[in-house]
This record gives sequence, structure tokens and C-alpha cells, in this order.
Amino acid sequence: MDTNLYIKIKLLLVLLISAIVPQIQAQKNQAKSKPNIIFIMVDDLGYGDLGAYGQNKIKTPNIDNLASEGIRFTQAYAGGPVCTPSRSVLMTGLHNGHTPARDNIPHYHTYLEDEDKTIAEVLKEAGYRTGGVGKWSLGDAGTEGRATNQGFDMWLGYLNQDHAHYYYTEYLDYNEGRLELPGNTVLREHYSHNILTSKALQFIRQSKAQSFFLYAAYTLPHFSAKSEDIHGLTVPSTEPYNDKNWPESAKKYAAMVHLIDRDVGRITQLIDKLGLSENTLIIFTSDNGGHSTIWKEFNTNGPLRGYKRYLTEGGIRVPFIARWPGEIPSGEVSREIVAFQDMMPTFAELAGVQSPQNIDGISIREALMGNEIEKPHEYLYWDYGHTRNRYEQAVRMGEWKGIRLGQGNEIQLYNLEEDLGEENNIAEKHPEIVRKIDGIMEAAFEPNERYPIGEEYTGDPIWRKQN
Repeated sequence: MDTNLYIKIKLLLVLLISAIVPQIQAQKNQAKSKPNIIFIMVDDLGYGDLGAYGQNKIKTPNIDNLASEGIRFTQAYAGGPVCTPSRSVLMTGLHNGHTPARDNIPHYHTYLEDEDKTIAEVLKEAGYRTGGVGKWSLGDAGTEGRATNQGFDMWLGYLNQDHAHYYYTEYLDYNEGRLELPGNTVLREHYSHNILTSKALQFIRQSKAQSFFLYAAYTLPHFSAKSEDIHGLTVPSTEPYNDKNWPESAKKYAAMVHLIDRDVGRITQLIDKLGLSENTLIIFTSDNGGHSTIWKEFNTNGPLRGYKRYLTEGGIRVPFIARWPGEIPSGEVSREIVAFQDMMPTFAELAGVQSPQNIDGISIREALMGNEIEKPHEYLYWDYGHTRNRYEQAVRMGEWKGIRLGQGNEIQLYNLEEDLGEENNIAEKHPEIVRKIDGIMEAAFEPNERYPIGEEYTGDPIWRKQN
């Protein structure tokens, strides 16, 4: 071969390689900059129900391992003290005084509409495949708020708040239709939680070649609505707690938590097996505090006062664990104050897109990495009971926590750094703090015609009318 020709060919190959390699590396970097996001949220799990948060009777090795491989937050807050507003805050990035759905009353117009922007829609615009399983609560079949109308490519579970209380249901909502479960009409053949996990695992396998967002909104360990279920708890068996000298209700609750832990392990193990660990953020949390009827020996909410439906810490402070090998340091504990409304801007930042304007959340990416948040929240706000004749408000401002139990009542004030159990009302000692919190309560709540305060609805649930 002519020497000059050989040199030209060699130079051409060098140029081609030098052009291709950066493109390949850029593609890898782009993939790295758009991590898979798995958000696992269970229903009514208390702050103290996990080993990583002090539980010593119920074993949760897989979730505890998630914490040992990542970061555990001790000051993380749900969007509200009950299911629907908490999910609405999560999906929209708006706090409880602004979000479209503000209570567990599906008979009001609590559903999302076309103009509402969800996490799924933002991530879908960023090229993510989006899937969800479990409890939606933000739009029934035939409404604009249905999950597949709000950015989800796939949804399997319960669209309706009340329907989600049936673990041996005759059907699950699946995309635009239904997955019929005729074996549950007479016999209990299909436990819904197992179906939801199977679909979640299938979604991960089918989405592994692209960035994906999985929202696993499990219904466990919420109580069942079936009157024949002893103590309101439904679970196929009480394993591995059969031989415990506990009340039957305690065994059932512990078995439900065991199933959650088992399936968190299955999801994590699949991510590891597929080689996706270093490009997948997994978050585990609960939608609100634990229930007041849980066996007291479990100490479901740990050192916190109150339960689900309360605006004390036991109703809104939740376990929050994140794992992302190579990005999140292992075995970290964070005291940064984070909340559900922060998920929207955080996930948008990770995906490299803008979150909607005028939301209440902030990006907590730095907190996930074990660092301090540069510009933390000035305050967090919650309210509850618009349609229950029990309109209550709460504000977290630094170490201060203010609670007003009903319109016109005085604000109670607690210093959470010194009084985590909210036992000592020190409002009289700090009138200036009380005035500031009072102003926040006044400003943070935007009246909404969907929620006329004090007007209760007594009609039949919408989902019953459709069946």
C-alpha cells in the first residue's frame, strides 16, 4: 500500500474514533444525568415501624439494608395527615394549602384536572417511561384525574380512595380499563399486593433500556374495609409471626409490614441484578403517620405524638430512606427538613428539566447526597378537616412547630429540638413566634371552592355508583 495513502487512512480512522468516542461518552453521561427513579410509598406505616427507626419487634431487614446502603432522614414530612392530600402534594409539588386535593373526601371535586401538572408528566417530557402501581386517589375512571391522563404510561391498582381498602377486590384499574379478578368473587384467590409487585417488577424489566419512573404506591399496611376481616386487617397469613404470643391483630399488622419489606427487597435485588444500581435512585417512605389502633407494644410512631389524621408529628413525620450507589453515601443519617412537595423539583433537576413554576417544593438533591440544603424552606404548612367541621392548621418553621386545632382557637407552640414529643406548649413564652406563625397560617391557605369549610357531604361514594 502506498505510504501516503496508509497515513491518510490512519489519520481518517483516528479522526473517526476521536469523533465517536466523545459521542459515546456523552451518551453515557447523559444516561447518568437521567437516573431511573423508583418511589416506593406505603400506606399508614408509622415513623417507628422500621428497624432503621428503632423498631425491635417487627423485622424489616431489606428496608434496613436500603438505609445502610444509602441515607436515612429523620425530619422528613408527608404532604398531609391522610392519604389523598399527601398524594396530591407529592404529585404536584404544592403544599397542603395550595394543592388541588386537600382531604380524604372523594365525593368532593378532589381530583386532578388537565391543567394540574404531575411528576409523571414532567418526567415523561424528559423522555422517561412512567409507570405506577397501587393507590392513586386523585382521579376515578372517566375523569381528567385518572393516572393515565396525568402522565403515566402504565397504571395498575386502585384509582379510587375507598376501593383501595379491599385487598381481595373483584378488579383492579388497569390503564384505561380493568384487570378482572373473578377468583375473588367467592374465594380469596388473588391478594392485590402480590399482583401489584409482580407488575412493578415487570415494568422495571420492560423499561431497563431507557430512563424510567416507577411509583409504587402500595396499600399495605392500611386497614381493610371488609367487615369480616378480623380487626380490619387483611393478609394471606401471619407468617413469619405465627408463633408469637401477640394479639391476632398485631400478628396481622406485622405480617403486612413483612410483605412490604419482602417486596422492597425484590425490587432492589432486581435493580442490582439488571446492573442498574448506579443509575437508579430508590426512595422508600409512607404517606402519613401510623394508625392509633396499632398494638401499643409496636410503638408505631416511635417518640412522636399523635397518629394518622393528626397534625402533630406522629401524623405527618414519616420514614424516608434513599439509595443511589455511587451518588448517595452509604450509612448516612440526615437531619435536613424535607417534604413531599420537594420531590417534584428534585426529580425534575435529576432529569435535567424545569419543574413547573410557582410550586412550593425545593430541590433536595444536596440533602440526598448527605449535604446541607443551601436554601431550605422558610416554613412547611399543613391543614386538615375542611369538610369535617374540624379545620386545623400546622406550621414547621425551623425548630418551631405551631398548631391550631380549629378555627378561632389559639395556636399551640412547641420547640421540636427540645420537645420532640410536643408535650410542652410554650406559646405564652414566645408571642412573637406565635404571631409570625399566625401570619403564615393566614397567608399559606388559599380558599378553594372545591372545599367549602364545614360543609360535610353525606352522599354515596362515586366509585360505588359506577359499579
